[in-house]
Parts: sequence; structure tokens; C-alpha cells
Amino acid sequence: MARLRAQIVAQQDANFPLYVHPPHHQPVPAAVLVPLVNRPDGLTLLFTQRTAHLHDHAGQISFPGGRVDQGDADRIATALREAREETGLDPARVQIIGQLPDYDIPTGFRVTPVVGWVEPPFELKPDPFEVADVFEVPLHFFLDPANHRRHSDVRDGRTRHYYSMPYGDRNIWGATAGMLYSLFQILTTDALT
Repeated sequence: MARLRAQIVAQQDANFPLYVHPPHHQPVPAAVLVPLVNRPDGLTLLFTQRTAHLHDHAGQISFPGGRVDQGDADRIATALREAREETGLDPARVQIIGQLPDYDIPTGFRVTPVVGWVEPPFELKPDPFEVADVFEVPLHFFLDPANHRRHSDVRDGRTRHYYSMPYGDRNIWGATAGMLYSLFQILTTDALT
């Protein structure tokens, strides 16, 4: 785990044109927890599927998280609070490793991905209003570049690029896939050195 902690540093891929909020826009600060679960068969990542009725990102697959509340001490506190509210994950079960680069999304948020190490056993109690499902995917799936797909579309006259990483019948895309790509870069860059 010390090696992972040392590798979680801000890196940007110059070949992947990330969305950046325009200078006149004040982004809404948010944070997500990127939970690395230490399972006997290997590391997994824990995800939520949002309920279909939510205003923001309805039905999408995401890391647990949300906007910063005034009482949050920092982005780590936000990520841990939101993970507890959405999934029931006890913050005491999470050891913070570090943060990935902030990620701007077109819906107005600037998201800080906080990477945490989770040791089983732990109990989850998803909030049925916000979370339709909680599931895990083996980390090695995201470390295989063959599972990374790149897309682009035009919205409001602007071309936007994004990744998707479909896993079975689940389509992990957009900001979540972009954060996974950042994690992939960090972990595979370490493996090559």
C-alpha cells in the first residue's frame, strides 16, 4: 500500500483533452471516494449505480460522492461523508491513500477523487433514494487498455471527449471512466519504471 500511496500524484495526460470550466464559471466543489477493496482474489473498486429519478447523473455508475458541504473540513471529509451517506461504508474502514487530479464535468462540478484503501469485512447499507446498486469490479479490468474506449460528441457547439469502460452489462463512462483512466496512468506508469 505504501507504493500505491507514493504513486497517487497529480498527473495529466496531454493526449486526453479534459473538459475545463470556462474562466467565468465558478465550479461547484465536490469529492468522490475511489474505494480500493482488498479482496483475497485481488483488489477491486467499489461503485454505485445512481437511482433513475435523481436530478444529477441519474442512473449513472459512479464512485460514491457529492458536493462539498459547508461543515466538511476538506475534500477527504466530503468523500468519506458522502460514501457513508450513500453506501453506509464506515469511514473508520477506509485508509486514505491520496488524491487523483481534480476532474471538471460539464454539469458544473469540479470533483476531487480521493483514493481510499478498504479492508474487509465491512457492511454496506445503501441509501435507496440515491443508490440503486453497489457493486465491485476487479482492478485488473481497468488496468487493461483493451477495456478503455474513447468517444467524442458535440454539445452546445463544443466537442467533448470522454472514456467509457463497459464491464459486462454496466457502462462505466464519463467522469468516472476519466478518473479510472487517471488511476490507470499512475499505476501503469509505476509498473513500467
